[in-house]
Amino acid sequence: MIPCPICVDQGNRAVIQKCGEYSHIAAPGLSCIFWPWSTATMVSIKVRQIDVRTDTKSKDNVTLKVTTAVQYSVDPEKVNDYFFKLNDPERQITAHVEDCVRSFLPTLDLDHAFESKEKMATEIKDSVAKSMAAYGIQVAKCLVVDMQPDASVMASMNQINAARRQREAAIERAEAEKIMAVRAAEADAEAKHLSGMGTAKMRQAITEGFRGSIESMKESCGLEPKEVIHMMMVTQYLDVLKEFAVSGKATMVVPHGPSAVSDIEAQVRHGFMQAAMVNEQK
Repeated sequence: MIPCPICVDQGNRAVIQKCGEYSHIAAPGLSCIFWPWSTATMVSIKVRQIDVRTDTKSKDNVTLKVTTAVQYSVDPEKVNDYFFKLNDPERQITAHVEDCVRSFLPTLDLDHAFESKEKMATEIKDSVAKSMAAYGIQVAKCLVVDMQPDASVMASMNQINAARRQREAAIERAEAEKIMAVRAAEADAEAKHLSGMGTAKMRQAITEGFRGSIESMKESCGLEPKEVIHMMMVTQYLDVLKEFAVSGKATMVVPHGPSAVSDIEAQVRHGFMQAAMVNEQK
């Protein structure tokens, strides 16, 4: 037998076997074995990660590809269980993860599956940790890093989302147009109201002006109100003819002669007399 020193790293443990039989676990630091009767095999206790990709279906028969990241390490107190009881740790962990995913997802439809990723990760961690604890494996964390539906399903989901957003945009546009139409109608109504008030005030001012003119001429010239009105009508008629002549935008043929003004006044007077007779008959 030859004494052989071994150096065990801090992140490892050494499994010491004597003639193939388990002897003990060497802690980090310097140890000595008797070669070739004794052998030392290093086992890492660092945290490792494996990515498990699982094909499964949701409750509404949508095919999903789920990627689960499992972070695990070897329990330093159970290195011998890990070393002697497990042949392919990653394959066994993968089997447990796939079994858990295929048991959980078929109970949920697609939308709820995306919402329940955290819950599914917790269940996977609890299940794998419970199953692998007897083999000296500690599960630090489980993460559902990807959940990918079939390409055709993704395209349909995108179309549904696009249609939903377009419908919401159309509703918003319609509401905006409705508000604009209501505001425009309110503004138009207010403008007409103000215009009517202005017209009423203007007519009232004109009436007041006529009344003042009639009273003034009655006092100064001794004319009766009808005579004053006749005179004012003739004056306005002549002002209209003047505006037609000055503007140049219209042509108007008016009979004219030495008695034109008298004829106009007579016609106005005759109109007032006819109106008075009609009122008396009523």
